[in-house]
Amino acid sequence: MLTTPLCVVAFSMAGKSPQFAIGFLLPLLCAGDSFSLYHYWRQWRLENLKYLLPGVGLGVIVGIQLMDRMEPRHFSLIIGVLAVSFVVFQLVKEKVFKNETPFVPGYGTGTVAGIGAGLTSTFAHGAGPMINIFMIPQRLSKEVFVSTRVLIFTWINWIKTPFFVGWGLVTLESLKWNALYLPLVPVGVWLGVWLNKKIPEDKFRTLTYALTMLAGLHLILSNL
Repeated sequence: MLTTPLCVVAFSMAGKSPQFAIGFLLPLLCAGDSFSLYHYWRQWRLENLKYLLPGVGLGVIVGIQLMDRMEPRHFSLIIGVLAVSFVVFQLVKEKVFKNETPFVPGYGTGTVAGIGAGLTSTFAHGAGPMINIFMIPQRLSKEVFVSTRVLIFTWINWIKTPFFVGWGLVTLESLKWNALYLPLVPVGVWLGVWLNKKIPEDKFRTLTYALTMLAGLHLILSNL
């Protein structure tokens, strides 16, 4: 979630719209997904896909239609609100789900979560909270949880790609920017794997949440 508000802030300084920043990020996220899949190959729980993807597709379609009607200021404001909401959710999720018993996922809950994930992912590549709400109560092991998330986000990003191209969010100009930064993606994935082993999770998570909150608040305050 941190990537999107930071990119929106950075590109706004270069005179680019939030929509441009969102379109710029998608190919890089798809590349990152590919490298991440290598590290978590076949550790996922595949059944989650069939419950989520129908709703994801619908959420992406609705999100694209709404995005086309928004002014850049409104779009930045939504991204800021999603960023702050993401941090708040991450801080309270353990208490919310602490006493919940494991539930068996199904098409009903999966469709609702999928629509929410499709919408938030279209607006800000921020489907994390909706996916967490669906997956945390399943009480999966850490390895299965992380690898399943990687697989789900890979599918979500590829579902978005033709819509982003068709609506002019991914353009030749944004792809030229992608060419400059694409070599950094595998470096980022490698650093993520290395940091996961070297840095205590709590400290890394606290830093990420703090930066995400600051970026989100900046977008909210500067666009009200």
